Amino acid sequence: MIDVVAAILKQGDKILIARRKEGKSLGGYWEFPGGKIEEGESPEKSLIRELKEEMMIDIKVTEPFGENIHDYGDKKIRLIAFWGEIDSGEIVLKDHDCIEWVFPKDLHQYNFSPADVSFVEQLMK
Repeated sequence: MIDVVAAILKQGDKILIARRKEGKSLGGYWEFPGGKIEEGESPEKSLIRELKEEMMIDIKVTEPFGENIHDYGDKKIRLIAFWGEIDSGEIVLKDHDCIEWVFPKDLHQYNFSPADVSFVEQLMK
């Protein structure tokens, strides 16, 4: 199983979502940004590193949100999500082609990667 982290970044009442570039794994799907945990890394440190690498931003991880295990058939992942906020930097997209700041009630309008769907459902409640 692959351990992956995701950030649910808040700005006011909105949450950041990002669409994966075509040609990437799960290209075209929306997600909460993050990435794989490297060996010896805590989930929180991994999330900080991933968002620096993928979006050129520094974030503050504030608290755990939830965990979801999803089987894609060829791989199984454990997705660990945390609430967070942007500390500094302007978003520069590397693995994504689009971002949106959306109200949780509007998340159903986006086509999310299967592993993120349970988080979308929780956020919409």
